Amino acid sequence: MYISPSEAHTRFWIMKKIRRMRAMTRKDRGNRKGRRGANYLNRHLKPHQPKDVVSFASELEESTLEQAQQLAKLPFIYPHVALMPDAHTGLGSSVGTVFGTIDAVIPAAVGVDIGCGMIALRTQFTATDLAGKDLTQLRDAIEAAIPLSPGNYNKDWILPGSADDRCRELAKLAEETDVDLSHSPKWRQQLGSLGGGNHFIELCLDETDTVWMFLHSGSRGVGNKIAQKHIAIAKKLMAKWWIPIENNDLAYLVQGTPEFGNYIKDLHWAQRFAFLNREEMMDRFSTCLSEFMGTDVEEVERINCHHNYTQREEHAGHTVWLTRKGAVNADEGRLALIPGSMGTASYVVEGKGNIQSLHSAPHGAGRRYSRTEARRRFTVEDLASRMTGIVYRPGEAWIDEIPDAYKDIDQVMADSRDLVEIKHKLRQVMNVKGT
Repeated sequence: MYISPSEAHTRFWIMKKIRRMRAMTRKDRGNRKGRRGANYLNRHLKPHQPKDVVSFASELEESTLEQAQQLAKLPFIYPHVALMPDAHTGLGSSVGTVFGTIDAVIPAAVGVDIGCGMIALRTQFTATDLAGKDLTQLRDAIEAAIPLSPGNYNKDWILPGSADDRCRELAKLAEETDVDLSHSPKWRQQLGSLGGGNHFIELCLDETDTVWMFLHSGSRGVGNKIAQKHIAIAKKLMAKWWIPIENNDLAYLVQGTPEFGNYIKDLHWAQRFAFLNREEMMDRFSTCLSEFMGTDVEEVERINCHHNYTQREEHAGHTVWLTRKGAVNADEGRLALIPGSMGTASYVVEGKGNIQSLHSAPHGAGRRYSRTEARRRFTVEDLASRMTGIVYRPGEAWIDEIPDAYKDIDQVMADSRDLVEIKHKLRQVMNVKGT
């Protein structure tokens, strides 16, 4: 059985009381003191009724639903758990899960890439402006300007221009909020780097053939170190206070404790790092495109949004810590970005403020096959056929990112009809990825 997280610090005292009651004789249990003790324990250890799981996915694995149901059993979940149309099994909670918590947070449910998200910039260029130009030159310039793949960072400790200004902002924030970054001495060199996996940089055209710049990345190695640190702390506290949880990756931190406060400070810093990391890469991308086109990029519109994060929000009459793990904020009127996989469409959307989805929408297509399974099923030739008409760097390294390894983005968007309104549909003409 579970106890309220707000009373987790009293767990040791409660367990001592249980032991004393067990040691009481049958006669003692009948007296008034024994009844008072039993009533106290019944109040504090009574079974918790799980919250509802609301799914918007037409395609949902049983393991994904089971993870959501485990999450819904925790006593601080409020008002319910929402599964996005792209939901799939993940660590602790499924990717594509949204839920509120009262007086607690679950570090593993936020994820290890804190603040991961998307940024898009609409330019003044059109497909006509790109006609006759060799996009492999732009691809090569981007690969030279932005470090790709895990472990690849900027070589210089002090970065030039806007990157240095952003590093100064982050250093000041860390100092003002007492964020310890000793675990990541090279965090500055990580700013403006892409990473690997499903992170990407793309040049796209919308339905009017307007050129968009689009990229996906997060808080890089420093965010991962922060997440792993606090996930480990939460697990240790569960053991220390004898708090039983069905899944160890749902270990949580209780508001009001030093551990909770430290995590929130670090979380906010990592989310800011991720936001600025995308801004820095977009600036470098813009410079590359300007040189490629022979004229400056005019920024018509810019959207930068997280899809792995936690923040304070109001839901169903309560202030909660709203966690979006693989989901975007879809408040009414808010613009957001939903990418497909490489070789398929991406979307610029406007939120509808759907109450049941907790004002959220999917963050992409969602994986259908694991990376291992995708490599078993598909070949380099399969990937090449799916990337017809798109400039990219061919190779075996990207087989597990083939569109067939993901769910159908068009079906995901159909499932999202009550969550968002589509403003623009983008198709890629150039793709850059790390390994």
